[in-house]
Amino acid sequence: MSHNNLKTLLLNAIYMAIYIAFCFIFAPFSFGEIQLRVSEALCILPLYDKLSIVSITLACAISNFMNGNIIDAIFGSLATFIGLLFTYYLRNKNFYIAVLPTILSNAIIIPFVLKYGYGLYAFPIYLNAVFVFIGEILSIYIFGSILKKILESYIYKK
Repeated sequence: MSHNNLKTLLLNAIYMAIYIAFCFIFAPFSFGEIQLRVSEALCILPLYDKLSIVSITLACAISNFMNGNIIDAIFGSLATFIGLLFTYYLRNKNFYIAVLPTILSNAIIIPFVLKYGYGLYAFPIYLNAVFVFIGEILSIYIFGSILKKILESYIYKK
């Protein structure tokens, strides 16, 4: 295994650990009808690393499964996978356009997971979609922008 392959593999293991840790450090905000999943900032990683599509999807699935919900583990991670895949294909576009698929896929799929996977009925699906959309915008556009600056300064120098 070459030095670059080992570095990529180790970085992705670290990314997975950070995603999972952030989900549970910020658990009161990571799960539920009104959520701000800080770990979603890591969804910008496909802009730099194709393998991160797999590692962040797995981290999302593990986090959702550890939270006790197999439906969320399947469909929540599917929403993340779809967004990450499209982000990778849009990686050469403007940052705000490139990461938009993750925001949209979560805003479309997660409200159904909340209702049918968790049995949360406090808000109608369309309102849950708005809440997830806002949480994803904050996580990805704000925290993700900060992460982008850090990554480009120390790891993925342009």
